[in-house]
Amino acid sequence: MKGLITGLHHVTALTSDAQENLDFYSGVLGLRLVKKTVNFDAPEVYHLYFGNGTGDPGTILTFFPYKGMPRGRKGNGQVTVTSFSINENSIGYWMKRLSLFNVDYNEPRERFQETYIYFEDFDGLGLELVANANDPRPGFTYGNIPEIHSVKGFHSVTLSEEYYERTAGLLMSQMDHDLVGEEDNRYRFGAGGTSYGFTDILHQPNYYHGRGGAGTIHHVAYATPDDKTQYEFREKLLGGGLVSPTPVVDRQYFHSVYFREPGGVLFEAATCNIGFTLDEPADRLGEELRLPPWEEKNRISLERELEHIELNTDKFSDAQIQHN
Repeated sequence: MKGLITGLHHVTALTSDAQENLDFYSGVLGLRLVKKTVNFDAPEVYHLYFGNGTGDPGTILTFFPYKGMPRGRKGNGQVTVTSFSINENSIGYWMKRLSLFNVDYNEPRERFQETYIYFEDFDGLGLELVANANDPRPGFTYGNIPEIHSVKGFHSVTLSEEYYERTAGLLMSQMDHDLVGEEDNRYRFGAGGTSYGFTDILHQPNYYHGRGGAGTIHHVAYATPDDKTQYEFREKLLGGGLVSPTPVVDRQYFHSVYFREPGGVLFEAATCNIGFTLDEPADRLGEELRLPPWEEKNRISLERELEHIELNTDKFSDAQIQHN
């Protein structure tokens, strides 16, 4: 049953402001607003999806914006850093761009022979840009960022764990991951043999536990090809006895199974064979509010309740940066 899990699918986070969120991720970072919909479990709240040009699995960072939500606290039992892949020579460009828009960042560091910079969004969500010489995926740009420097998709996620052994065991025995690197108290796992889509476990036995809120990750989703592989994976989890998966949940653009890994992080297995062009063409992704069929009867009231947000990437042009 090898290959039931093929890497990362998406990461979902909490934010305190929908417009600021759109400005930061599509404006500053240049990610495409792939889908503007609602939280299917709480339709009075947006669900915003950001990713590459077509919203491919492994590129999608999504948000539930709760206006004025207090900040959470990053700690054990959470995904504490979401890392994106960029071209190997783009670190200098991104340092200038982040400075241009008053985003503080740490000086470049090296991990597993790759250079990266760490920074946070306006809610304190932990982010990294990693210079990756072996990522062939095309980036996306609205034109406010040169294509050569655009973000390609996820490089990795970092799980902070008090005890790492059982989480590592789950990744390797149930989720088709292999240990591909170890550095200090960080253990890197990969699936599918790619140079991106890693899961890092940061072993922090004396660190405090995280608390949910704005600027924290709600869950991380792993990719499974289709309904058949998802069913086989769920059966595999049930047989392993380490976690208890939910029944399959219809998220319209993918089907989902949720479970908590031993350290407390909420995991999801999401299918890859539906996608975001289900209800709007590829060249119009993210332009209009899309609702699941069962919420269409409530469209007028939902549009009245949801905050108006507007995509304007022109004000995030990097024209002031001297390109190398």
